[in-house]
Amino acid sequence: MLIEVFKGMLIGFAVISPIGMQNLYVFNSALSNRLRRALVYAFFLWFSDATFEIVAFYGMGTLISTNSIFKITVMFIGGILLIYIAWGILRGAQQARFTPDLERQQSQTVLNVILSSILLVWANPQALIDGSLMLGALKGTLSNLSSVYFIIGVLIATFIWFYGITILISFLKEKLPKKFLLWVNILSGLIVLVYGIYLLIQVVVFLFS
Repeated sequence: MLIEVFKGMLIGFAVISPIGMQNLYVFNSALSNRLRRALVYAFFLWFSDATFEIVAFYGMGTLISTNSIFKITVMFIGGILLIYIAWGILRGAQQARFTPDLERQQSQTVLNVILSSILLVWANPQALIDGSLMLGALKGTLSNLSSVYFIIGVLIATFIWFYGITILISFLKEKLPKKFLLWVNILSGLIVLVYGIYLLIQVVVFLFS
């Protein structure tokens, strides 16, 4: 049991550790809020990722890959919402400062960050397909009981990672330059914007191919 949990944790850390959208938004959340609220946001981000990992592990990507209409619908709606959220992040970036009122100023932006993180997971059917292939391949080497311990290990690793990043950044943020949060928000907004546009382009390419 412990061996399978440990193997799952290794895979979980390997998958979540590269700097990507979810890590960027956990980082942004920790910078924008007091520790207590940042931990609450980290939970929602982890929960979104955890549900994705579970669905991918049990092969839901196969269903999406065989249903083109569902796939394109998800990509179109997700692309529109991501562009809207990116505009909100970029519009509010200039007001981002480390001040006593920071939590009040950034509450809507952080809410957008949480929604963006969820969308970036679930609005990308290809990621779900790829995740199903990777985790599904690993699942194929495990017995039914071992697979449960394995996915628990993956979820434990992502939980430790998100909360560890949140706590670390929360303690270090007072030592960061005053405009650091501004640039994090700009980077976050640009990445979300590019990703939203990318999803819409993929929809157009599919429709006219």
